[in-house]
Amino acid sequence: MEKPVNSLTLKTLTFESPIGPLQLVSNGRALTAIHFPDQHQPASPAPEDAVLTRAATQLEEYFAGQRRQFDLPLAGNGTPFQQCVWQALREIPHGELRSYADIARSIGRHKAVRAVGAANGRNPLPIVVPCHRVIGSNGTLTGYAGGLKIKRQLLALEGVTAFA
Repeated sequence: MEKPVNSLTLKTLTFESPIGPLQLVSNGRALTAIHFPDQHQPASPAPEDAVLTRAATQLEEYFAGQRRQFDLPLAGNGTPFQQCVWQALREIPHGELRSYADIARSIGRHKAVRAVGAANGRNPLPIVVPCHRVIGSNGTLTGYAGGLKIKRQLLALEGVTAFA
């Protein structure tokens, strides 16, 4: 589907993954969103889009255990604070976990734990911006836009078996 946004056209591609079909969204220059199966937006197949092709290839490699880090142009829409949190999420190594408090400290906003949680929950680029690697300060598995089952699957894929 193509939808004009700020003079750019959004294009979508459905990527069949082990956790269900993911809807990838591109503005032609960067990946702007990844929607889980229950979050798909109405769409029709998009014409060829290099960003979507590259994202699908890298996701395929990730799910095959061959990719630990993504190298994609990203343009998730968010506030400056959300962007800061999402950048901190991208710095969490594959197979490692951080708490919301850890993220708050890493961005120099020690008391912003709840705001970090809210920003984490609004991440438009799950998996690529690994919000699934964030857990509660008490070590518990906390909410995830795709559901806790998918969060467990992603963590297990990365070798984190504590929550499997």
